[in-house]
Amino acid sequence: MDSDSFYMGLALEEAQRAFELEEVPVGAVLVDSAGQVLARTHNQPVRASDPTAHAEILAIRAASALLQNYRLPETVLYVTLEPCAMCLGAMLNARIRRLVFGAGDPRSGSAGSVVDLANVSAFNHRIDVRGDVRADESAQMLKKFFQERRGRKNRAL
Repeated sequence: MDSDSFYMGLALEEAQRAFELEEVPVGAVLVDSAGQVLARTHNQPVRASDPTAHAEILAIRAASALLQNYRLPETVLYVTLEPCAMCLGAMLNARIRRLVFGAGDPRSGSAGSVVDLANVSAFNHRIDVRGDVRADESAQMLKKFFQERRGRKNRAL
């Protein structure tokens, strides 16, 4: 198993935690250049009443606090779903070196699906991106979550 697959497995564990909390199941893991995990998080916007509490943002916040630095150069962010524009913007500002994601997001993916903010020539930072790492597992968890959510809604009617 390659390291990308290993760390994505940790992100999938975080996504499962979100699923169990009835949050959209997205997990993130931020790793330094030595492979040390700096942060493990999952989506929490509903619980936190905070629209910015995406897994990626929470991982960046936690790692920045740990390192006492708002810049996170030479780090890799693993996330189970392709990041949105907000999260990609935070990654650019933090100077994250590399992004590895699971499932693509055809509705709001900002690392190539809808737009590619990771490689805008006008920006002063670019992020290396690798997608589709354990994508089936990520996509299946999301699919199951939304099927169950629709089922609960239909039963309430």
